[in-house]
Amino acid sequence: MNTGVVSMRYAKALLAYAKAQGKEDVVYEEVKSLAVHYAEVPELRRAIENPVLDVEQKLNLLCEAAGGKTVSEELKRFFNLVLEEKREKFLQFMTWSYIDLYREDKHILIGKLTTAIPSPKLVKHLEVLASERTKGSVELEAKVDPALIGGYIIELAGFRMDASVANQLKRVKRQFMARNRRIV
Repeated sequence: MNTGVVSMRYAKALLAYAKAQGKEDVVYEEVKSLAVHYAEVPELRRAIENPVLDVEQKLNLLCEAAGGKTVSEELKRFFNLVLEEKREKFLQFMTWSYIDLYREDKHILIGKLTTAIPSPKLVKHLEVLASERTKGSVELEAKVDPALIGGYIIELAGFRMDASVANQLKRVKRQFMARNRRIV
């Protein structure tokens, strides 16, 4: 069976079950934590897919990666289902699929904000401004790049706005070069 089909079916089932229990927000945060751990700790995936480890050890590993001892019962039941059905090799794809489905269901846009220096106040301001314009929630992933000199670059819903000092300096340079070509 196709990886995308399997992971999407399980993710849809998890979302439907979590919504029925009224815990989709909690499960979303836990699944995001698990997805981050999958990305940052490649040994986690190898351990979960290791046939030598028993189901209980794998369940403990997954619960620890998803939030420790406070993992919701809904997610624990989901982990048990995945492990019993021997679908653990699809678990990382299931987490990504769940995150995408949740964001689509809750109308959450994801964007990137690159600034010259860390600025949590700017991140909050732009999230609020973008959510007012888009009539939905916005989550911005903040990144710092000192090469911008100042200002910011925001990428959201396929659009990119570059309000950096480095970009403005490049434009001025191009204008000077274009004028100098006409003079000669």
